[in-house]
Amino acid sequence: MTERRAGKRHVAVIDIGKTNAKLALVDLGQLREIDVRKRPNAVRAGGPYPHYDTDGLWDFILGALKEMQGAHGIDAVTVTTHGASAALLDGEGRLAAPVLDYEHDGPDALAADYDAVRPDFAETGSPRLPMGLNLGAQLFWQFETFPDIRARTRTIVTWPQYWAYRLTGKAVNEVTSLGCHTDLWRPRENRFSSLVEKAGWSGLMAPVAKAADCLGPVLPEVAAAAGLDARTPVHCGIHDSNASLYAHLVSRDAPFAVVSTGTWVISMAIGGAAVDLDPARDTLINVNAFGDPVPSARFMGGREFDRMTEGLSRQYDARDVAAVLDRGAMLLPAVEPRSGPYPGRRHGWTVDEASLSGGERFVAVSCYLALMTATGLEMTGAAGPALVEGPFADNPVYLDMLAAATGRPVSAVAGTGTSIGAALLSADRDAAPRRDDTQWTGGPGMDAYARKWRACLSGETLRSGQAGK
Repeated sequence: MTERRAGKRHVAVIDIGKTNAKLALVDLGQLREIDVRKRPNAVRAGGPYPHYDTDGLWDFILGALKEMQGAHGIDAVTVTTHGASAALLDGEGRLAAPVLDYEHDGPDALAADYDAVRPDFAETGSPRLPMGLNLGAQLFWQFETFPDIRARTRTIVTWPQYWAYRLTGKAVNEVTSLGCHTDLWRPRENRFSSLVEKAGWSGLMAPVAKAADCLGPVLPEVAAAAGLDARTPVHCGIHDSNASLYAHLVSRDAPFAVVSTGTWVISMAIGGAAVDLDPARDTLINVNAFGDPVPSARFMGGREFDRMTEGLSRQYDARDVAAVLDRGAMLLPAVEPRSGPYPGRRHGWTVDEASLSGGERFVAVSCYLALMTATGLEMTGAAGPALVEGPFADNPVYLDMLAAATGRPVSAVAGTGTSIGAALLSADRDAAPRRDDTQWTGGPGMDAYARKWRACLSGETLRSGQAGK
């Protein structure tokens, strides 16, 4: 690995989420985004299976880099992406196959065969998930179903590192992406799992680098296309939830928990109580940027929020909050029953759904998301303050209910956690200042509402409309 170039201030972060892709330019001196470009991360049909538009994303990345270089100057580049994805490279370094959309259900067709070879949860900390949410299941299905893809594949790289490879020509893997429910990693031993050897993939896995490692300068053709200085360094990159976590690991003392919100809501406990994780409830062991295991829980909160508030203005006032709390108007899990702490359970309401105004529905859905998050924090043994990153950090109802449900302070962390955290990979470890965040402690009546919601789930109150009485 090459040495970092001194004096970096403007870091371009390629941030590819499941729903949207963006390029954010982060000013390390201010720890804020000073420029952002976005585009949808559309899934393309056709070919052997649904897949991501890598060519379209690459054109977007080069164009956005060029615009930001012209407007501000770029001193370094790094990458953060969603998990559960990898790129298969052929002998010439091109894609051996399209990058599979992890929500494609193709891998389920070989579930029994895959289950016969995948490691136990005790080895990997990775729960068995549907579709392609276990990266190992993706690879197994691709190679078994499409022998030509297996024959062409020479190298496997995790999704953030694919983009770092496109920038530098150096193919590596990295532990935060290997450690996010892939079945490919032993988090307690910091090495590949038995599946990799058993399936015959050991020779295909690119070497493992650290998230903050500088892989080298951009390729000459990238520098020319994006107008970058040919010496611009590129850092290895990181899984998006762990990017949110990284900024806090380098600036806070344990215990605390980070709640990274977006399409997925990921709760990660640092320095909490020792617990036995239940893989059936979508808990898992993530791996942080330093290679340490992190008890975590997840659910598709952003997807659930969009689904349940579709068509609403998302405006509310204090009367809406009071009405929801007084009536006990509750949304019960699970809106997305294929993941989260209540798998297989279909959502329902404790009141007539049609009786809710738009504002009341927004409040009730926000409370539901907070209570689902609190459930995840409890399952992971979280202690200390909960630090909320991402879109839900701008939702006061969510923050108040989360504080009430956990009985601990909640902080809304300003800025976009993934981009800031990823940018800090290029900085010295002490570059992230300690922040005094505004703390939320819960609103009146919210603790009683949280108890009633839990009572509904425990079977104490099952009849519609009775939870608030």
